[in-house]
Amino acid sequence: MSTEALQYQRLTYLFMCTDPVHVGTGGYRLGRVDNSIAREPGTKVPKIPGTSLHGAARSYAASLYEKPSCAGQGQPEENRPGHCGDKGCPICYTFGYTRNNSEQEAYSGVVNVYDAHLLLFPVHSMVGPVWITTCSRFQVFGFTINNLPEPFEPDIVFPTFNYTERVLNLGWLVLRAGNKIETESCDDVFGLNADNQWQQLQSRIVLVPETLFSHLVNTNLEVRTSVAIDPERGAAEDKALFTYEALPRTAILAADVVVDDYRKAENERPFPVKATYKNSALLGKHQWNNPFDVLDSGLCLIEWLGVGGMGTRGFGRLSIWGTPKEISFGEEVVS
Repeated sequence: MSTEALQYQRLTYLFMCTDPVHVGTGGYRLGRVDNSIAREPGTKVPKIPGTSLHGAARSYAASLYEKPSCAGQGQPEENRPGHCGDKGCPICYTFGYTRNNSEQEAYSGVVNVYDAHLLLFPVHSMVGPVWITTCSRFQVFGFTINNLPEPFEPDIVFPTFNYTERVLNLGWLVLRAGNKIETESCDDVFGLNADNQWQQLQSRIVLVPETLFSHLVNTNLEVRTSVAIDPERGAAEDKALFTYEALPRTAILAADVVVDDYRKAENERPFPVKATYKNSALLGKHQWNNPFDVLDSGLCLIEWLGVGGMGTRGFGRLSIWGTPKEISFGEEVVS
């Protein structure tokens, strides 16, 4: 009998939008707005693609770890050598690299960043702001719902606060209001029970039917209108008006990150590395001990520098909320 540790590990991050977030689809469309945001194909619920989180995290981590040439796609350009490909490079090891040399050397990254899905969405109501979600979205990330009646009727909503009226409006839509329900996080997996912000938000949640969630979200997105400025006149340019939508501030999203440290299995893993960085004060706890440290350092900088488009217009910042929920796959393999 022998034991061997597996290299697979998963973290679930909660993100709160501290600004409106616009991750566009890459073009214009005919409809309510010109520039739409990314959505889940089946439900049309907005999301933040994993590619956006991965790209931003790599770019920001490369700056922190003093490896700016290892950000991006790695193609050599003027005054930029491209990915270094060194085994001791935290960016190339964690996110992968390509080197356009005679051997066409390339390695895949060891972190898989998945889409951030909407968990709680802010909507105005007659009792002030509330955050809507569905039973399935809430429970899949480890939260429990107590005293929920069965069956769940399609035109009734359930608040987590005392509400004596028979109806409750969620934006433009008025629905029947059910009895108060109670929610909690399983074993405090996200470290939220001691968070004052979570305590306040937890008492403002409204559980809505699955069939209405997409409609309520899409009709309550933030929509802004802008216009291009004529540089010669300093005034609005003719026929240059455009609109764009965004996830509103205080929306809560959840994203999975999986480490598949296959290079560790090949005894190529260089961790830990004793190195001194000029940005040590910024790195703090993110000294290079494992791939999660490198990824987490980049994700934390999204709170400062943002993700997606319209960053210079006050869009894009996300903050990591609570403590990432860690799940290990196969702590030991017995053979």
